[in-house]
Amino acid sequence: MAKLTLKEKLALLSDAAKYDASCASSGTTRRSSADGTGLGSTEGSGICHAYAPDGRCISLLKILMTNFCIYDCAYCINRVSSNVARARFTVEEVVHLTTEFYRRNYIEGLFLSSGIIKSPDDTMADMVRIARSLRHDHHFRGYIHLKTIPDADPALIEEAGLLADRLSMNIELPTDAGIKTYAPEKNPHEIRRAMGRVELRKQAAKERTHTGRRAAKFAPAGQSTQLIVGADGANDATILQSSTRLYSSYKLKRVYYSAFSPIPDSTAALPLIKPPLAREHRLYQADWLLRFYGYQADEITSAADGGMLDLDIDPKLAWALANRHAFPVDINRAGKDMLLRVPGFGVKSVGRILSARRNGALGFGDLKRIGALVNKAKPFITTRDWSPGGLTDAANLRARFAPPPEQLSLL
Repeated sequence: MAKLTLKEKLALLSDAAKYDASCASSGTTRRSSADGTGLGSTEGSGICHAYAPDGRCISLLKILMTNFCIYDCAYCINRVSSNVARARFTVEEVVHLTTEFYRRNYIEGLFLSSGIIKSPDDTMADMVRIARSLRHDHHFRGYIHLKTIPDADPALIEEAGLLADRLSMNIELPTDAGIKTYAPEKNPHEIRRAMGRVELRKQAAKERTHTGRRAAKFAPAGQSTQLIVGADGANDATILQSSTRLYSSYKLKRVYYSAFSPIPDSTAALPLIKPPLAREHRLYQADWLLRFYGYQADEITSAADGGMLDLDIDPKLAWALANRHAFPVDINRAGKDMLLRVPGFGVKSVGRILSARRNGALGFGDLKRIGALVNKAKPFITTRDWSPGGLTDAANLRARFAPPPEQLSLL
């Protein structure tokens, strides 16, 4: 086998990293090298942000350290039994790429994941060496997101948290049964234990030492995890319930949903549910409702057919249509919780409504100036000068929002 050049490795291992969901450097502490004493920044200045076709932010150098792997997870293109081209970066190569890409203003930081080579400890040790070299040898102050390995020595994960802005561990599938079936070499209990240790360590870092000093920061941007959507047959209700437990138990910054699509040489037994990207998008919208709008998972999926979200309309609108008895809402009297359930009202617009109505009753035109999506909201609200009449209960209300049917080609 011919030795790959660095450029060839980069092409292969950046493409292989697209199956890992990630985001840009939100939530971490502000660090800058504007004073000339270091390299990089966690702030947005001078960063070239790019977006993948499915909407993920890829403003980081997002790579695998290697796509060699000793595990044989059925849903993973890089599993040991998969017939794909393989490559591996050295520690020095990853450090070189990160610093050079940053100097050219291509990135704001590094997202680093890896297949498992030799053992979890060997792999995690190399990832920590990369972060350590960036921070200490090159004084890199940009964002680092390390996808850690739950089975690795806790001391390695401890050091990773002291070096990285965010840690993540993939829970992979929403049920233990799914993990046992499709990733039998992984232990869901160990993954959760490792996530718990990270959360406890993060909380401990907020406490002052016995001398009154603040402890060293530990993963200041928090930890996250990833759920693969569509690989194990779990419905959306199960996925959202799993997310709720993860948020509650580990105070996660985010749960990322990664749509599973057929991959070369994949296992025929995988129960693929289509269309994957549309489903992923609706799950992100539902996740937003869980985190910021006060919804419970069973509410969001209560009207779903077979526990699956409606792909034609967003989950907030779907809930409103299934609960028309709760509408219309008087925007001048309703509380914040109910205003947040009005289709077309976001968190910011609700805040503006609550502030503006202190000065007098609001009309329909006021909502437009506030920035609410009034065409979506008007069947569900009353204002000083607007009432929907029978529109709220109209039989064709869903059809007003759902995309029109398409004529399929016979050719």
